[in-house]
Amino acid sequence: MELLRLMDLTPDHCYQALLTHDHRFDGVFFVGVSTTGIYCRTVCPARTPQRERCSFYPSAASAERAGFRPCLRCRPELAPGNARIDSLGRLASTVASHIEDGALTEGTVTDLASELRISDRHLRRVTLSAFGVSPIELAQTQRLLLAKRLLTDTDLPVVQVAFASGFSSLRRFNALFKERYRLNPTDLRRTRASVALPATLVCEVAYRPPFEWDALLRFLGARAVGGVETVEGQRYLRAVAWKNHRGWIAAEPSRKNHTLLITLSASLAPAVLPILARVKRLFDLHAEPKQIAAHLGPLAEAHPGLRVPGAFDSFETTVRAILGQQVSVRAATTLAGRFTAAFGELIQTPHASLAHLPPTAERIAGLETAEITALGITQARANSILALARAVASGGLSLEPGSDVEETMTRLKTLPGIGEWTAQYVAMRALCWPDAFPHTDLGICKALGETDPKRVRGIAEAWRPWRSYAVMHLWKSLEKIG
Repeated sequence: MELLRLMDLTPDHCYQALLTHDHRFDGVFFVGVSTTGIYCRTVCPARTPQRERCSFYPSAASAERAGFRPCLRCRPELAPGNARIDSLGRLASTVASHIEDGALTEGTVTDLASELRISDRHLRRVTLSAFGVSPIELAQTQRLLLAKRLLTDTDLPVVQVAFASGFSSLRRFNALFKERYRLNPTDLRRTRASVALPATLVCEVAYRPPFEWDALLRFLGARAVGGVETVEGQRYLRAVAWKNHRGWIAAEPSRKNHTLLITLSASLAPAVLPILARVKRLFDLHAEPKQIAAHLGPLAEAHPGLRVPGAFDSFETTVRAILGQQVSVRAATTLAGRFTAAFGELIQTPHASLAHLPPTAERIAGLETAEITALGITQARANSILALARAVASGGLSLEPGSDVEETMTRLKTLPGIGEWTAQYVAMRALCWPDAFPHTDLGICKALGETDPKRVRGIAEAWRPWRSYAVMHLWKSLEKIG
């Protein structure tokens, strides 16, 4: 009961959502069924159990802690996550984000607490309060659910699945999988003629409908950095690096389910966990569009499925924002392509359009201003990029989602050439903050028929806490205005 209060849902509310298989609650809570020992999503196609047989949990980890194992039909590992602004506190959301990125795969709880500048005890208390489990249990459940996904959806050998899911040994993986799910990993596998490592892996990530994929692709395609990312028809592709792993990914909508199909080169198998986390941010898959559209009212009526494009690489997106200051989208995209070709790492992929990795902060921090201005970038913007790179490379500035938004924006605005518009845009995309609002943006002013940014900001107060989505709707309206 205490756990459910965090979601402002009573068990009876949860059961009503279960009866209707309401997609808006998919991933918000899970239901444990006492007669089967299984826990499910609200959208599970199985027959709805009677009320007295159901108990409700705010996370997959808390359901598993209570002794339930995941349903093989609705597959809880495919459930979309909670919108960060909704039921979780900012610190709990930050903890979850870091764990989702694999913070406890190579590090410890103490390391994570130190990074977040809190005590171990406080970290455990926050995680227990938000998710009903300890940080280790949360990470453990995440690893097991990822392993279950890889076993079901790919041809990876079991040993590769174990390591890709963050386990340090096959023995530990097998023992925990059997203990938690009462199955051997191979029990999920269909009979196969070969267990050779495949050329690609395909995973599904879920979203809550409606989802305007075409609009999202148009936005990303217009800003795609040459050599790094591209849009081909209904597919988004990009070159990817994670630590020592290099490869590529592609994303496209499934024709059957409310999911995206994510194809990864097999070289990225050890990095599946953090890469899928970044995919979810890039495509804003945590959003609850119906709730957001209802709050925005008439502004969102025409396109209730609009998402806020996030960032796969926060430093890359922030550099792109600096290059986009006071120039057209096309001009900024051209400059970004030159910048990447000059300073990005070359990569070989089967896709001719993917030839570079975006430059890292560490690489750019060692440059001189003249090396950047030689590309046709103004000295002022070159100085801004260098200052940004050095702040990020030194650890003095974090651009990752979960960082304190106000603190990060304030720190950004101390850097040369970065003002309110850039800081708000970075908060909106790189930090995935749903309430950012660049009120000085000329497009927003045009869409609202206003010339005074103060009045624009006043109008936007009614759209809190979803002003980032309001921005997308205002920009979208300009396509009709011309």
